Amino acid sequence: MALPANASLRQFRYFCAAAELKQFSLAARQLRVSQSVVTTAVRQLEAMMGVTLFERLPHGVELTAEGHRFHQRIRHILDSLEDALDEPHHAAHDLAGSVRIGASYVVLGYFLCGLLARFRRTYPYVEIDLVDMDRQGIEAGVESGDLDLGLCIVSNCDPGLALARKVLLRSRRQLWVCDQHALMGQDDVRLADVAAYPYIMLTVDEGEASASRYWQATGLEPSVGFRTSSMEALRGLVAYGFGVTILSDMVYRSWSLDGRKIQARPISEKIPPMEVGMLSRPDADWTPAARAFRQFAELACGV
Repeated sequence: MALPANASLRQFRYFCAAAELKQFSLAARQLRVSQSVVTTAVRQLEAMMGVTLFERLPHGVELTAEGHRFHQRIRHILDSLEDALDEPHHAAHDLAGSVRIGASYVVLGYFLCGLLARFRRTYPYVEIDLVDMDRQGIEAGVESGDLDLGLCIVSNCDPGLALARKVLLRSRRQLWVCDQHALMGQDDVRLADVAAYPYIMLTVDEGEASASRYWQATGLEPSVGFRTSSMEALRGLVAYGFGVTILSDMVYRSWSLDGRKIQARPISEKIPPMEVGMLSRPDADWTPAARAFRQFAELACGV
């Protein structure tokens, strides 16, 4: 997909905000402009490209397949520009060394790769020793000093854990349903409504334990029809109407592997967001490379 020749960085930023917040009104509020400015920017991009970037829904917007591909390209461009502007603040090309990082399944697949690519562009001589681990292994590795840093879903951590935690991302949880599901026509969706339908439970990265916490807080429980550790299997089952699920926006994609539509709807009850963050020892003797990665991650995530 070719980029529109006459588009501006401002239009790209407005488009990305709308894509990531899934509402033009929320994007406008974040960018401190009027909603009509965001809407106009998106329409201009669509006209330049001759494609529809968003599907307009009663409760917000969703990227089309073309919109999703365009967002991936534009997000990369904006991230690279931001890194270039931030680079003078780092002794980037003078730093060498290695940093050992443990990361969990969801964090590796949906959060960390882009961050690592940006870090490598800024610190080309720092080697990342990346280890795929579960949360408990990450906690033990950081505590023992085998890992410099751990990245995981920190909202799953024990509150009494004797490690420093830094939240990098909070991602809201929403209901996922197929395009023709009965709940799509319902204005106000509550957990009691969701409990009436077969539920597809994602088990990877303690998905079932974290879901149980907010379900039990309401005195309800989902009617689990199938459990899976495969995100793509879950998407397919939801897209074909075999069940519904509640997962975070970070892992949401609007299409299954075979191109069937998946819709996301807000839940009326207050459901805690998924929190992705870094674990470290409070008394860590930081190497320059580990300190650089920690500071870069915080800066890149705006925390």
